[in-house]
Amino acid sequence: MSKINFLKFNLRLVRNALTLAIIVSVSFGLGYTSGFKGYKASLGFPEVKISREIPQNQNVDFELFWKVWDTLGAKYYDKSKIIPSEMVYGAIRGMVSALGDPYTVFLPPQEKKVVQEDLQGTFEGVGIQIGFKGTRLAVIAPLPGTPAEKAGVRAGDLILVIKDESRKINEGTDGISITDAVEAIRGPAGTSVTLTLLREGKDEPFEVEVVRQSINVPSIVLEYRGDGDSIAYIKVLKFSAETSSEWEKAVIELVKKTNLKGVILDVRNNPGGYLEKAVELSSDFLENKDTVVIEEGGDGTRNEYKVEKIGRLRKVDVVVLINEGSASASEILAGALRDNNRAELVGETTFGKGTIQEPMDVDGGAGLHITIAKWLTPNGLWVNEGGLKPDIEIEDKEDTEEDEQLEKAVELLGS
Repeated sequence: MSKINFLKFNLRLVRNALTLAIIVSVSFGLGYTSGFKGYKASLGFPEVKISREIPQNQNVDFELFWKVWDTLGAKYYDKSKIIPSEMVYGAIRGMVSALGDPYTVFLPPQEKKVVQEDLQGTFEGVGIQIGFKGTRLAVIAPLPGTPAEKAGVRAGDLILVIKDESRKINEGTDGISITDAVEAIRGPAGTSVTLTLLREGKDEPFEVEVVRQSINVPSIVLEYRGDGDSIAYIKVLKFSAETSSEWEKAVIELVKKTNLKGVILDVRNNPGGYLEKAVELSSDFLENKDTVVIEEGGDGTRNEYKVEKIGRLRKVDVVVLINEGSASASEILAGALRDNNRAELVGETTFGKGTIQEPMDVDGGAGLHITIAKWLTPNGLWVNEGGLKPDIEIEDKEDTEEDEQLEKAVELLGS
């Protein structure tokens, strides 16, 4: 009876929650709450200390584990492949994946570095947001203006195979983790990756080759619509580290605008980000003490995130644009504004990502994301898998140049 004593959690970290809907740039975007500190990853596999102590208060027999470990060390023909640190990381991956939760993941240092780059908003990749539809790897949405969008990748496409001949990658995605998918799709600018996709309405899979490039995605884009530019159109692309400063700049501009009739918040194809940022943006449209989102633990205990300021746009009419690419933090914002009777939702049913993860630093520059709770809208709706249904359902037709959903929002605020 023994145990592997290789994880030492950094208990100095304040507990942070995250709503995780992965962005791959591929961009790899995560949703977190307050106090999250950016990852600093050391590359490579550090030395590990392995102990065969008996686990305390655990009815688990590690004899089989150590038998396999020792047999590999003794009999595997290529001794150069016997790297204990990599084997330890592989064991941790297997332990975490045994939970069957694609959003509870172990991040070795290199993968943790990818997360850090995405949170900073600059990366090299193809510009797609990915997640899971059930257990199948799927495109949440291509980011606007990126190679993936230009190559014809669409929201809802299932990713069946990832192929990169230059790196000798040819992987089916059945059972793949988000982090493995990110690592396979990402790569240096100028190189290409081929995705085998299955699209609803098509009988056969098809391949799309996408050339990677350097991508820098802002959080907030502010434009104007309507007569006399009286309607603010705010595209929220993600909820990440720089969102607060970009949002503040946009709000300051809006409160100075004398002819503002309404605001369109566009979270279509926004896979989420820091939960804290979703609360922050929502709060500017709500009254003090309004509930933004409810966190519910496995034991049924609830924690409500409430508005703690005077919303600067609380008197302005709002429409929120949503689609199947709107996930996690985007759904939190949309649900908060609708449940508090501040906005109508226009578009299509959202992705449905209703769980919260906690990020932790572990030894050697690695990271661990653990699903700790689910989140509910203020009225108690759990969006997981079912998503948020719009108040006004309207399709943005692919065979037209018009944005029918945006036009409907302008019509609602202009009337």
